[in-house]
Amino acid sequence: MDNQDILERIKALVEEEHSLRETAEESNEIKSGGIPDPHRLRQLEEQLDQCWDLLRQRRAKKDYGANPDEARTRPAKQVEDYNG
Repeated sequence: MDNQDILERIKALVEEEHSLRETAEESNEIKSGGIPDPHRLRQLEEQLDQCWDLLRQRRAKKDYGANPDEARTRPAKQVEDYNG
């Protein structure tokens, strides 16, 4: 996966998140409780954090003369703790 692939994945995740929120808002107009699926939102947030982390790793490796392909997706818990 190269940087462009990661950026495309980020875009797709953001689009899904927006769609999920918009659907919830639309359903809220029809009935009460239009809340997006909190479990899926959490998954999207974790996946986005992992993608951004991977992209930062790749860029840092390249900047310091290392092979960006050696960057690996870290577990969500590790990325969350790092970003928190």
